[in-house]
Amino acid sequence: MKKQPEITEKTKQAFIDIFCELYSQKPIEKISIKDITSKAGYNRSTFYQYFADIYELLDFVETDLLNSMKESLTNKEAATDPIQNALHCLENSEHISTLKALLGDYGSVHFLERLKREIPFDKLDLNFLDYNSLTPYLIEFYISTSLSLFRLWIRQGKDLSAEELFNLVDSLYTNGITPYSNK
Repeated sequence: MKKQPEITEKTKQAFIDIFCELYSQKPIEKISIKDITSKAGYNRSTFYQYFADIYELLDFVETDLLNSMKESLTNKEAATDPIQNALHCLENSEHISTLKALLGDYGSVHFLERLKREIPFDKLDLNFLDYNSLTPYLIEFYISTSLSLFRLWIRQGKDLSAEELFNLVDSLYTNGITPYSNK
């Protein structure tokens, strides 16, 4: 007898949710399949029907989030800043608990690099005079700083409005931190 698709999706989602909860609290090396299955209320063999191991589950979670972001970016009108578009997609994502885990203290640099590759930085309007040997460094600075501030914003419980965050990122990139310091 085949299981109903709603039930199998619910079971799979339970593993994902518990994994994200645990991954936001400890490194992946400290998360066991037993931790996930006992907390989700299933046995190990059920877990293996969906995922070969913890790392396949992590890859699934990362890929699902990135695909969701890509789909949102594709359906979104082109705005002036592709990073802001990407961050808006992530901020408004139904994957917020996944995002908190992947961008949290135990998230991997590998995911951040995958995320950066999804941002169409070729459309960044950073007003460079010309492309030279410094340009990739400037683009990396802008993208990394934006993502770091976004990570902090998520950890801070979105204590600024999205618009305030994006204005801050833009202001920091344009003017540096000097306007915010007490001199």
